[in-house]
Amino acid sequence: MKIRQILIAAVFGIAITGLPAYAEGQPPAAKPWHQLDMMADPILDQVLLFYLGEAWTGMTDIGECLDSASRVQKDDPWSWTASWRATADRLANEAGAAEAEMHFRTAGQSFLRASSYYRAAAHRHPDPTSDDMTRLAKEAVRCYGKALALLPELGGVAVRIPYEKTSLPGYFFKAKGAKEGTPLLIVQQGRDAWAQDCTYIAREALSRGISCLLFDGPGQGEVVRLQRLVFRSDWEKVLGPVVDWAQRQAGIDPARIGVIGMSMGGSLIPRAAAYEGRLKVVVANPGVLNWSRVIDGYFEENLPELMPLLERDPAAFNLAMGKLMKENVFFSWAIKDMEWRHGGSSPAELMTIMRSFDATADVAKIRARVLVIDGEDEEYGQAEALYDALKCPKDYLKFSAKDTASLHVQVGALAFSTSRIMDWIQRYL
Repeated sequence: MKIRQILIAAVFGIAITGLPAYAEGQPPAAKPWHQLDMMADPILDQVLLFYLGEAWTGMTDIGECLDSASRVQKDDPWSWTASWRATADRLANEAGAAEAEMHFRTAGQSFLRASSYYRAAAHRHPDPTSDDMTRLAKEAVRCYGKALALLPELGGVAVRIPYEKTSLPGYFFKAKGAKEGTPLLIVQQGRDAWAQDCTYIAREALSRGISCLLFDGPGQGEVVRLQRLVFRSDWEKVLGPVVDWAQRQAGIDPARIGVIGMSMGGSLIPRAAAYEGRLKVVVANPGVLNWSRVIDGYFEENLPELMPLLERDPAAFNLAMGKLMKENVFFSWAIKDMEWRHGGSSPAELMTIMRSFDATADVAKIRARVLVIDGEDEEYGQAEALYDALKCPKDYLKFSAKDTASLHVQVGALAFSTSRIMDWIQRYL
């Protein structure tokens, strides 16, 4: 079930069960492999698939994920957070006990998974500005740091990247390379995932002799939760300081720096790359030209009566949105979460802020080689539009259903998709 169906259900009062319906006496229609139908909220079903997919990387374990999901109660907005927190607490306690007994590898692996589950608990938190969210974020960061210290094969160290009057958190994975320096891949997540979730990319980069830098920017991961910095559309002001920091690192070839943007990062990075001329390669996964159209599109298709209100009478728009938020738990969370991440104080102000996330007039300035990624079942991308707008050397990679990698950011098929993407990066970086 898509977001549009959730919105329609909110407006017309249709019950959402998350379960497939079929006529009495008839067998259910065949469904895609990725439709789990474990959660009443279909978006949380996709989030669960994301964490199940991380089991390939050692960041989670399948049984722990399914057990956590099985305890989520659909009518309790705190249930998702409570269930994943319980799993995280258990793993963190077991990790501490293993470390005390000098079973350092077991401790490191448990801390690594505990960090993932604390991040999962923070994903659908009903009150993102609360002290409880701060505690979850601090535990996620602490456990990941412990894992890096106890699992030296991961090869990462925590760093701080100067940014305006503060700094951004990052994790630097340095490859063993030639004397003149190794190439560096900067990894930029999007709206929901954290830098730590891309540890698998760092691992694959290191195996190819490529150093890697994971970082959280404003609106993301621990930055929005611990530093209260919100997204900004002029993302070159974020990426520029990161490239400054990267070029100063010993063992890095400053002429061979690339960046990959994941999810909403597929919108932020093309805009930034238009004004950051020190990049050799850029990957947009998925390619997005105008992120605001992704948001507007859902409203225009399913709630067309609301969009004219936004332009004509913002106060009436806010009232209508408020009604929807009272009627649907998911919709209430989604709007509040976006306001928190983008700095809006009302739905109308939020929608106005989102209009600035449009790189249409910028991407023709990119000079780096760009890989635009698409998928047959991609819900949030505009890959073809971005590819057509580019004037630089460019390539297009579309994952199909037969690859099992056709979903947004290839969730559930990271082993396959990462190898294909990293092969391209290795070739051109």
